[in-house]
Amino acid sequence: MKFYTFLKKFILIAFDKLPDEKINLFEVFPSIKKFFKQRKLHRLLRTFGDFIFLFIIIFGLFGPQNPNENIIIFLSWGIWWPSIVIGWFFFSRMWCGFCPFPGLGRLLQHFNISLNLPVPKYLINNGIYISVLLFILIIFFEESLEFKESPRLTAILMLFILAGATLMAMIFQKQAWCRYLCPMGRIIGTGATMSFLEFRPDHEKCKGCASFACKKGNSQAAGCPVYLGAFNVRNNLECLVCGHCVKLCDRDSPMLNFRSPFEELVRNKGRFITCSHIIPFFMGSQIARLLQDKFLKDYVTCDGLLLCQVIYFSVLFFAAYLFILMIIRIGGDVFGMTEDETFGSFSPFVPILVPLSFGGELLIRINYFFEKLPDFFPTLQRQFAIPVGQIAIDLPDFFINFLDVFILVTSAAASFYVLYRFIADDFSGLISKAGAYASYAFIFIVLSIYLYLMPH
Repeated sequence: MKFYTFLKKFILIAFDKLPDEKINLFEVFPSIKKFFKQRKLHRLLRTFGDFIFLFIIIFGLFGPQNPNENIIIFLSWGIWWPSIVIGWFFFSRMWCGFCPFPGLGRLLQHFNISLNLPVPKYLINNGIYISVLLFILIIFFEESLEFKESPRLTAILMLFILAGATLMAMIFQKQAWCRYLCPMGRIIGTGATMSFLEFRPDHEKCKGCASFACKKGNSQAAGCPVYLGAFNVRNNLECLVCGHCVKLCDRDSPMLNFRSPFEELVRNKGRFITCSHIIPFFMGSQIARLLQDKFLKDYVTCDGLLLCQVIYFSVLFFAAYLFILMIIRIGGDVFGMTEDETFGSFSPFVPILVPLSFGGELLIRINYFFEKLPDFFPTLQRQFAIPVGQIAIDLPDFFINFLDVFILVTSAAASFYVLYRFIADDFSGLISKAGAYASYAFIFIVLSIYLYLMPH
């Protein structure tokens, strides 16, 4: 493909002018395929991430406990989290392919320190509920116990997640934690439904395959760590984009496609239980966090009482969750379509709100980054006596405010567009004008709440 042709097609796909077209980046850029297939650079990057993770754990547990004297707070909550949020938009679930949490479990399995049991049906069927509960607990710990101000609590939180992933690896085959229980994986998978990238098989090439090496592995390499295999991948919710199947497949089936970021949202229509559970809790937590930070910290004080802080944030969280759930339920009713004879029941406002949920989380994480950025180099100097001089990066409020508004308005525009695609394409002629206008109004209401609760 000539560069001009590629660039033109790339731009048209990015702006959804060619919603059914995709570009296989493995074909256009063979070096990307080589990166996944040879695994050397992949392992090097993963090892680098493991050392950063180890650094955070050690200095979180044993380093200075004053947050102004320990850079692991900023590394964890100011860099790691925003990077994950931005990453799921541009790179699908590729972060999960480099995640340090399953590393120890993989090492133990390599030395056969595992029962190697098959995953029970109970976990397969109910893992989503456990992972959502774990996500809620993480948000509770982060906000009500002020984990973002404690290096030790931040390290302990990471150790708990590491312990969960390691224990699952010692009991079950492969990475059961990543597939069924990881709360971060659920969030990233939901966000990745609006990613520019997708990892998919070429089903024509898969026909006639008898080895299923991409799933089962072979004598030279293990198969898919999350029990999928390339031929089973239908969406961005579960595939880690780790690239194991690229090396294993002898039919050249796996593809890394550049696509419209709206393609999967429009196609899925909120049919998957992962999204329908994650989105209301995710957005509810965002509104609760913004409301607490913007208004209530000056009016509600618990004087350090743990139970008071937990109850206080629980009430905020639950109320905000019910509000978003009401928007999703009533929004679906006014939209006028929640059943389809082809694929059954669906929730149209779940995919409609996915872009706004992405924008809300990015807003929170980016503002924390900007708030703590001016003190990063002074903290580095205080902790390690590194002569960094008088470096202090302090961006003006008007720039941060502009960025906040841009993030929210752009996210809302994407939500409006998903709704428009439903009305104009998939359900053309089936949605009344009143239902369409009311649906647009519901998005505007949510946008207005986020704009009103902006940190600055």
